[in-house]
Parts: sequence; C-alpha cells; structure tokens
Amino acid sequence: MNLVRAELERLSSRRFVQLMVVLLALAFAVTAATTLAGSHKPSASELNSARQQAAEARQSMEAAYQQCLARQNGTLPQADMDQYFPRECSEIDPVRQERLPIAADFLPGVFSFAQQAQPLLYFLIAFLVLFGFLVGASYIGADLNSGGVVNLLLWRPRRLTVLGAKLGTLLGTVLVLALLASVAYLATFWVIGQTAGLPGRLDGDFWSSLGAVHGRGLVLVLLASALGFAIATLGRHTSAALGAAAAYGVVWELGARLVLEIVDARRPDQLMLSSHIGAWLTGEAEFWDPKPCAGTAYCDSTYSLTWGPALLVLLVLTGGLTAAAFAVFRRRDLL
Repeated sequence: MNLVRAELERLSSRRFVQLMVVLLALAFAVTAATTLAGSHKPSASELNSARQQAAEARQSMEAAYQQCLARQNGTLPQADMDQYFPRECSEIDPVRQERLPIAADFLPGVFSFAQQAQPLLYFLIAFLVLFGFLVGASYIGADLNSGGVVNLLLWRPRRLTVLGAKLGTLLGTVLVLALLASVAYLATFWVIGQTAGLPGRLDGDFWSSLGAVHGRGLVLVLLASALGFAIATLGRHTSAALGAAAAYGVVWELGARLVLEIVDARRPDQLMLSSHIGAWLTGEAEFWDPKPCAGTAYCDSTYSLTWGPALLVLLVLTGGLTAAAFAVFRRRDLL
C-alpha cells in the first residue's frame, strides 16, 4: 500500500502530467465556450418552421420510396422514369433508416445535445487517448532514464512488483480522471442544451447508446495508457514510445496503405490499427473494396469490421507488448 501511495504522489507531482491536465481543461473550456457562443435558444416561429420542414422531408422520403416500388411493379408514369432509384427499394424505405429528419436538423445555429453529444464524446475520447498514451510513456520513461526506478528498487527490491505498481497506479489514475472529465464534460454540454439550445430527445435508447460509446472509449483510453507505458519500458525512454507511434503512423498507416492500394490488395483497411480502433468505438465500421466488383454493373463491394475482432486485435497488441515489457524489465541491467 505504501508503494502505491508513493507512486500516486510521484505521478501527481510530475510537471508533464500537470501540464496535460491543464491542456485537457483548456480544451474543454474552449470547446464549451465556442459551442455556447455559436448557439441560441430557438424561438417559437423557428421551431414551427423547422418542424414543418422536417415533416416535408419525411414525406419526400416516403414519396420516393413509393415511386421506387411503382417502378418495380411497372406502374411508374413515364414522366418519372428519368429519376434515379436504387436497385433495392428497401435501401430508401423510411422505416429502415437509422434516423428520420427531425426539427433540429433544420435549426442552424442551435446546439442540440441529443444530436451533438456523441460527436463531442468522440472528441473527448480522442483527447483522453492521447493523454493516456503520453502520460503512460513519460511516467515510466522519465524514471528509467533518470535512475528513479533504481532508487525505488533499493527500497523495494522486487522488480515485477514495482513495475506492476507503476502500471496499476497509472491505469487507476487515468481511469478516475477520465470518468471525472467525461461527467463534467457531458454535464456542461447538457446545461448548454437546456439553456442556450435544445436538449433533444433524451430517451433510453439515447442514453444507452451514449453509455456504450463511453464505456468502449474508457477501455480504449486504458489500452492506450498501457501501450505507451509498455513501449517506453521496452525502449527505456519516453521518446521510444513517441518515435514508435510516429513511425507506425508514417510507415504503415500512410506508406503501407499507399503501397497496398498501388498493388490492388484485397481489403487493405483491415490491416490498419486505425480501422480496428474505429470499429471498436462505433461497434461496426464499413469499408469499401472495389476489387470483387471489377467488370460487374451491380455489386456490393462493402465489408465490415465488428467490435469483437477489433477488441481482440487491440488486446493482443497491448497485452503482448506489456508482457514483453515485464519480461525485459525483469532481466535488464538498469544501471
């Protein structure tokens, strides 16, 4: 318990961690201030006009669907034959759409919490992932480079216990900070929606969907923190994690993606870590592969990555590097 308390004090006293917390708060403040400045409470006339436009948009979707069915049945008037309709009318069936037009879609300059909460949460998760990776890398990297770990081992000469306490303290601190930050962040925008915009439809489906994204985001933040910690441990320096991340982004996500497109490889997106991150966060990500449809008029060339395999890839990568870091740290000469 004393070891964990000592690590908490060491982590909270690091200037880099304090700077990242300040930057996190600053990013929140700027985002909230920008949203508040660009929104206003809609008047009754604006709401009535928006509701009418939404109703007209839904009627237009229904009319297009009925025309598509008429074309399939051969009863569509000749004057309407020039319009484009999909091969399967179910694609434009209003009942099958994820969402229908609502009044908030026709209220420019009005913040809607129900519509914007999820994109704002994605922004928060992206910042927290960066925060966790950088803090995790600097936390262990600085101690290894400065000799702080050696001094700690003189007090507690058990390498795996010390490294495990550092990793556990890091993950626990990042998780608590992420939870507090996300609650304050969403609560702020909920208040903006109530006072200077529209709250929107906040039903059970909305909160369950938002909670699912939040939960998956927290898992991703913890994985990023552990990944930064593991790479910095293997490289004995914070810059090792930063260099590895930069090299991966340039060499593989950009360079290898370009090469795979040039050689016309099948499904190159499934080989990219960013694709699996997106699939995990959203639950399912769709990609386009034109190769199977070469020379055919109608073909569905999309494929998807689901959250299950995506999580497995992230866990194998993070778990493998973390295990390697512990194995190397156990045998390495720290002097």
